[in-house]
Amino acid sequence: MPSNPDIARLARDWARHPLFWEPKLSKDGRWAAWTWTGRTEAGNVWLAPTDGSAPPRRVTDEVDHTYVRAFSPDGKRLLLVQSEGSSEHDHLFLLDLESGAKQSVTPRQDDHYVYGGAFTPDGTSILYAASWDDGARFPIEGQRIYLHDLAGGARRIVSAAESLSDRPLELSEDGRLVLYHRHDRHPAGSQVWLLDLKTGEDRELFNAGDAMKSYGSWIDHRRILISAETVSHDRVGVLTLPELAVRWLIGDPTRSVDGAIAGADERSIATIEFREGALQAMEVEIASGEERPIATPGHSLLPIAQMPSGHWLCERYSSRAPHELVRFDPRDGATVEISRTAEHLARADLRFTAAQPYRWRSTDGTEIAGWLYEPAGPSRGLIAHAHGGPTWHSEDGVNGTIQFLVATGFTVLDANYRGSTGYGRAFREAIKQDGWGGREQDDIRAGLESLVAAGKGQYGRIGIIGLSYGGYSSWCQITRSSDLVNAAVPICGMYQLAIDYDATGMPHGRAYSEEMMGGTPAEQPERYFNASPANFIDRIKGRLMIVHGLKDSNVSPANTHAAIRDLDRVGIPYTLLTFDNEGHGIYRAGNREALFSRVAEFFEDAFAGR
Repeated sequence: MPSNPDIARLARDWARHPLFWEPKLSKDGRWAAWTWTGRTEAGNVWLAPTDGSAPPRRVTDEVDHTYVRAFSPDGKRLLLVQSEGSSEHDHLFLLDLESGAKQSVTPRQDDHYVYGGAFTPDGTSILYAASWDDGARFPIEGQRIYLHDLAGGARRIVSAAESLSDRPLELSEDGRLVLYHRHDRHPAGSQVWLLDLKTGEDRELFNAGDAMKSYGSWIDHRRILISAETVSHDRVGVLTLPELAVRWLIGDPTRSVDGAIAGADERSIATIEFREGALQAMEVEIASGEERPIATPGHSLLPIAQMPSGHWLCERYSSRAPHELVRFDPRDGATVEISRTAEHLARADLRFTAAQPYRWRSTDGTEIAGWLYEPAGPSRGLIAHAHGGPTWHSEDGVNGTIQFLVATGFTVLDANYRGSTGYGRAFREAIKQDGWGGREQDDIRAGLESLVAAGKGQYGRIGIIGLSYGGYSSWCQITRSSDLVNAAVPICGMYQLAIDYDATGMPHGRAYSEEMMGGTPAEQPERYFNASPANFIDRIKGRLMIVHGLKDSNVSPANTHAAIRDLDRVGIPYTLLTFDNEGHGIYRAGNREALFSRVAEFFEDAFAGR
């Protein structure tokens, strides 16, 4: 283990590693804007020309994380969003990029959610969705879509739905039609809706099935890009108005297409496809269906948006180098760095550890994949990193928590357990067979056991860490696999699923629980009971460090409060680390540094003498 001064330096360096959030492209393709957390104490917005002619410049200096929702049509203003302490109870404001002047759009608040933010073509108004009703003056479970005049500040409700969707809504190029999403029919589904601002007509446009997800995005004023689930796979097509006919471009059951992006040229789209968990984006010509890779050697390229020139704004990443925003030319594969992230590292000689593909068999024979990170010297212990979601997956990219742990001497397994995206619909949906806390937890355990068998871990020195669903997995492993796991760090993790269902501030969070668990706690009491680590804390034998942001409105701190009461009652020791200015995750640079330092000390102490 490095000395304490070395750990402090590594914690400082990795806590300040720039992490990208919500990159956006101006309509003319000349500018990119994004948020970096880590680079400053709170996440701030940066702006850079997409031709790479100048370095990025910071355009905000805020005490709370600030994110970009949209450029104005003329590219002179940014619509930004911010919440106090990262509670996700956002308010919108405008930033004039020339003068730096700010204009409040919606008030600061702490009881509802605001999603989207699309400018009308003339830039005088914006559209957004909120779980708030101006008539009732109260938060709601559903959503209201508001048309907000920026000059006078007046807004009016133009659509009402029983469900809240966090998918951004989109305006047609003439500003008349609004494309948005609902999941009123079933918690697992999502339907594409079309609102006519002129006539007020509000109708369902595309439904792949009440319990199937479908999403839409404008290609031009008559065509809509559709991504939709089927029973066996996902497909991508083009819906034409007013006929509503759909021509499917991609429908191969063997392909794992997680999404698609409409091109600015109105002739092409980009598909976001994963092959065995590795990203392989493709540019697809709509007319012919011809495909060509959006790729560069040694890195993944994630398309964000297409420029009028036909180039793509992409995030380029691997575990061996800092993530970069780049301009990609699909004709010759050339890239131009936009963000110049390498110039913003805490130290120029910061060492990155490469992810190694790793596979194993779970208890039922299912093949599971993940990424293995090994330290340069002798390992001080084996730690599983469990990603959040669970509808998400880990890739060959820089994860600051993992890089820090490996730099301090630990071996890390980053598992893509069943339920993860990137391996096809069947694997993604498999978690619903048991509900949360089922065989996906066996997948994590089996991965750790396989590494012990391979000589890359030893009993007595095994831990787990994770955020959100990864925090829940950490709770599961320290309770259900107490014969194997010696230490756990659940970060903003669910502890008692019935409490989590009731206490979350997010209406769509409850819908997600219902989708994954097959119903509400009242409808599935046995599933919720058996999946709740709270009911099995008597099995804990190892060390426990609980971390939570007290502004978390996703996984409520009520989970941690309940855990503390239960642990104190039965006399089980624990370490507690909370942050009153953090929400769902620990992202402020100073807090992240403190977290990293404490985590390294925790695992070192937990494994000492074993």
